[in-house]
Amino acid sequence: MDLVETLLPGVGIRYEMSTRSGAPLAFVVRRDGAVEVSVYDAHDRDRARSAVRLDADEAATIAEVLGAPRITQRFADLSREVPGLRSARLTVEPGSPYVDRPLGDTRARTRTGCSIVAVVRGEQVVPAPSPQEVLRADDVLVVIGSGPGLDALATLLAGP
Repeated sequence: MDLVETLLPGVGIRYEMSTRSGAPLAFVVRRDGAVEVSVYDAHDRDRARSAVRLDADEAATIAEVLGAPRITQRFADLSREVPGLRSARLTVEPGSPYVDRPLGDTRARTRTGCSIVAVVRGEQVVPAPSPQEVLRADDVLVVIGSGPGLDALATLLAGP
């Protein structure tokens, strides 16, 4: 199955695909997390048969149900669009001082300028985690920030 990705500067990313049954689909993932899903006519790909707009919370819920590792790719793609912005996956190692503590205790954004946009815990993904989300050993944090900020956050998570 081919998935065509198109960066839409200032908007987000458009993903286009056809299902095995031939139904053409398009998803526009906006920078604010909202998503527009369109189903096109199989004989006239310029005519949308239907469209649904999802706010960021609805899109995150559907992404979680469908296997949200795609969310990490979405942020990686967005980081290519914005100069100086990078994404990384940082593991909370078992010896980290933040194991079994709330994410907010890291003060990651204040200390490093980085945003933790998701927590991957085994097969579960927590998109847009709250400061109360308790970190566990081996959690993978999906992070966006500058190169130096990402390095600083990795050092912070590792502890002394």
